[in-house]
Amino acid sequence: MTTDVFPELSLSEAEREIDAHIFARTPEADHEAKLLRVTQALSLLGDPHRSLDIIHVTGTNGKTSTSRMIESLLRAHGLSTGLFTSPHLTTLRERIMIDGAPLAQDALVRLWQQVSPAIHAVDQASIQRGGPRMSFFEVLTVLGFVAYADAGVDALVLEVGIGGLRDATNVADGRVAVLTPMARDHDKYFVGGLPGVAHEKSGIIKPGATVVSALQKDEAAQIIVAAAAQRQASVFWEGAHMSVATRRVVPGGQVVTLRTAARNYVDVFVPLHGEFQAQNALIALAACEAFMGSGVPRALSLPAVARGFAGATSPGRMEVVSAEPTVIVDAAHNPHGIAALADTLRETFAFDRLIGVVAVLADKDAEGILTGLAPLIDEVVITQTRSHRAAEAEVLAERARLIFGSDRVRVAASVPDAVQMATALATEAEGEAGVLVAGSITLVAEARRHLQATHMPVTVDARTVVAAAEEAPRPAEDAGEQGAVPA
Repeated sequence: MTTDVFPELSLSEAEREIDAHIFARTPEADHEAKLLRVTQALSLLGDPHRSLDIIHVTGTNGKTSTSRMIESLLRAHGLSTGLFTSPHLTTLRERIMIDGAPLAQDALVRLWQQVSPAIHAVDQASIQRGGPRMSFFEVLTVLGFVAYADAGVDALVLEVGIGGLRDATNVADGRVAVLTPMARDHDKYFVGGLPGVAHEKSGIIKPGATVVSALQKDEAAQIIVAAAAQRQASVFWEGAHMSVATRRVVPGGQVVTLRTAARNYVDVFVPLHGEFQAQNALIALAACEAFMGSGVPRALSLPAVARGFAGATSPGRMEVVSAEPTVIVDAAHNPHGIAALADTLRETFAFDRLIGVVAVLADKDAEGILTGLAPLIDEVVITQTRSHRAAEAEVLAERARLIFGSDRVRVAASVPDAVQMATALATEAEGEAGVLVAGSITLVAEARRHLQATHMPVTVDARTVVAAAEEAPRPAEDAGEQGAVPA
């Protein structure tokens, strides 16, 4: 099959050409000017983002899982949805989801024909001013807005790329702003420690918006309160207005009772592991209540909430991707994420021996990541990804030897080699042994691709998940089960 854009190419070949063009562009660098470039490109395309009803999501950890749960809940309530997240694990089209599915190949090619002239025009104008071409994330943001407007989605769940205030996505006005837990990260980007992080991320709060925030440290919460007050935005806080009342671990995930400002949702099955995912589920639910209630939390249908959570997935987050031995991949890439990973691993799995595969990007807290992993892992295989930002394996291994001890550290030149070495070590071990892949999102992506190509993937039967959700006891739809959580 050929296309009008690349008449001599198949759809797959055309997609590869588009991918190559987008990712040949430099990463974002001049953060102050990117909003101007994105605004200019969108203006040439008729400002498609102005037609979209948006839930804007930022935070340091949990924002992708929370975004995915929000989208699943909205779709379960009958809305057509867009979901913009990053990075992708298999195909660029995963970043632009419509109604729960990646952007179709033919839609990508057709939309690229529409968008590329505007991108070229903005590139030329920027170069004439002495600036760079649009970055790959700026281009993806423009492409996404056009795709969602073209599809006419009822709601767009929009995850920031980095920060918030200066992020390319912040050209849009989110009616609901979601703030997941904040911590120090990207120290070269955020100035001023955690308050600087909070200042940047609270930049997505727009005048008159509704803010839904996870628990934050006091120094971050103070910044959020001030930003919301300045923009006359109302804030719903975890702890004051909503909470995870109960949770219990069950096969395939957990069953939680969530209390929000609108009602109690008793014994809801969430097919994701870890206390942090229960928190993400709470924030996602509260965000949907605010969105569906036009700023005033609205009690949602219990059966629809059950369906929405049962259908929620979070690839690369405590995901079992292979068996015999069990291989778990997790995208934790900072000490805060590693701490959550550790708690979930201890709660959910019981290994006699655990082999780690670790790669870290050069701008991350490698020492903090390795220190957090050391109590969990018996042996670690250090490697590096193909990312230009990857820390060199030998340099990372030197740090690992200081933390783990030399006898517990091995080195592999590539991710496939590291995964093969780790699975061999786990297979040879006595007792129940597993492999944990963590430290970088790019590491998880490369490991998943390798394992999918060489191993039988572990899949969860959707019917089993839905059955587990339906078997969990639920309250009747009556006023007696509703009630606000006191502030």
